[in-house]
Amino acid sequence: MKTLISNAVLVDGTGEPRRSADVLLDGPVIAVVADAGTLTAAETGADRTIDAAGLVLSPGFIDMHAHSDLQLLVNKDHYAKLSQGVTTELLGQDGLSYAPVDDATLAGVREKIAGWNDNPADFDWDWRTVGEYLDRLDRQDDGGRIATNAAYLVPQGTVRAMVMGFAEGEPTTEQQQRMQDAVRTAMEEGAVGMSSGLTYTPGMYARTEELAGLCRTVGELGGFYAPHHRSYGKGALAAYAEMIGLSRDTGCALHLSHATMNFAENKGRAGELLDLIDEALDDGVDITLDTYPYLPGATTLSAILPSWASSGGTEATLERLATPDTRARIRESVEIYGSDGCHGVVAEWDTLEISGVQNPALADCVGKTIKGIAAETGEEPFDVFARILRDDRLGTGILQHVGHEENVQAIMKHRTHTGGSDGLLVGAKPHPRAWGTFPRYLGHYCRDLGLLTLEETVHHLSGRPAARLKLDRRGLVREGYAADLVLFDPDAVRDEATFENPRQAAAGIHYVFVNGTPAIDSGQPTGARAGRALRRSPDGRTRAGSTETA
Repeated sequence: MKTLISNAVLVDGTGEPRRSADVLLDGPVIAVVADAGTLTAAETGADRTIDAAGLVLSPGFIDMHAHSDLQLLVNKDHYAKLSQGVTTELLGQDGLSYAPVDDATLAGVREKIAGWNDNPADFDWDWRTVGEYLDRLDRQDDGGRIATNAAYLVPQGTVRAMVMGFAEGEPTTEQQQRMQDAVRTAMEEGAVGMSSGLTYTPGMYARTEELAGLCRTVGELGGFYAPHHRSYGKGALAAYAEMIGLSRDTGCALHLSHATMNFAENKGRAGELLDLIDEALDDGVDITLDTYPYLPGATTLSAILPSWASSGGTEATLERLATPDTRARIRESVEIYGSDGCHGVVAEWDTLEISGVQNPALADCVGKTIKGIAAETGEEPFDVFARILRDDRLGTGILQHVGHEENVQAIMKHRTHTGGSDGLLVGAKPHPRAWGTFPRYLGHYCRDLGLLTLEETVHHLSGRPAARLKLDRRGLVREGYAADLVLFDPDAVRDEATFENPRQAAAGIHYVFVNGTPAIDSGQPTGARAGRALRRSPDGRTRAGSTETA
């Protein structure tokens, strides 16, 4: 199938100035890029011509922080991402995902991140290794493969749980080697790097030296480290410095996940973070970062607990919440001292909004803050917090309203910035970033505020992340590259998703091609699923296909 896109405004992902162009797609590949008006259907043998006058043609957007690990397989149309122009996602985030695992670890992880991805009982969890998971993404059924392309980070917390369980403790020499071997195997099977969730258990129990050993393994194989570091609140700069120090000391490239400065103590302090990054960049440290263009964050309610209270998994945590003396210690940590799970900050109950629950009996809590529920029921806020955790078996999702606009804007202008939604696709009222991140960059921040030019914005969302992922012939509009493309109206593109009504498709996205197949056609989903698992290959590049044949 040949498709001719004529008279487009081409913004090619490099950051170079836009130009008028005709682009010919031949199956999954961009065959020709030419000046506008020079290609015709008759001469090229095009089966279809799209007149793109007034529309911008850009590379498909790359979501550098996605939590679609399970939803890509469960809700296969994946309209949330396709409708905003995303054609590639980076999975395995925040140190917790579903491979590599053994049976016990999988059971624990499924419960621990149910608030991120749901935990369907009737789903066939037929993989254990990273290679098998990527094979599952690539498996064809009646409707195709997956909707978007997907690369994978080996999750450090999951690896630690598989070797050491979900409890606290330092690894023995033998356990450290087993973790490093597991990371090496995962990367040899196709993972592009490693993630951590250092405010989530069990990842938060890892000391710097433990992480350094894992990072050396990742660096030796040409991958990168993508940490959710130890604090985005009190001690945020020290937490960032620890990660930059790891990169300096191990030689492993660093990608700072959802880089931001949150909570009252960090208002207006983004410049201090950027100075820290720039100093390291000038010294030759390889650093990139991603952000989402919103103020609230999203996580699980159980993340607010202190790390010691979460040690050992779900049953151990629930037992502590039910034991009066231990419950009192938890309350003291959360309300007086500031738990490490809450970034060292005392919980502000009016900032914690319930976004989704596993237990239907708690459905009326969704959309309300902990403080608001307490006012309705006459309980103390901490008691509401503990009750919901208990009744929902730690599966509750929340929005955390702790961001600052000046920090968001300063960081998104940085020379290493890329876009990431950090979007959770489950829950009654998920964060709107799951549906709106990329059009919000293009509409609100680029067109309306003029914070970045269109060329810069597209580069942040395509060419730059493609370079970090070492994608082979993807991320730019060039001849011979994969036809992952978006056609959008620069005057109309905008996010429609809101906190009140988050599952709303973007406006102004007319066409989305994944590997040359229209996934959005004239603004409507086609149901096509042409995505591929993108795997790190022995030559260090990331491409579709097995690690043996890529």
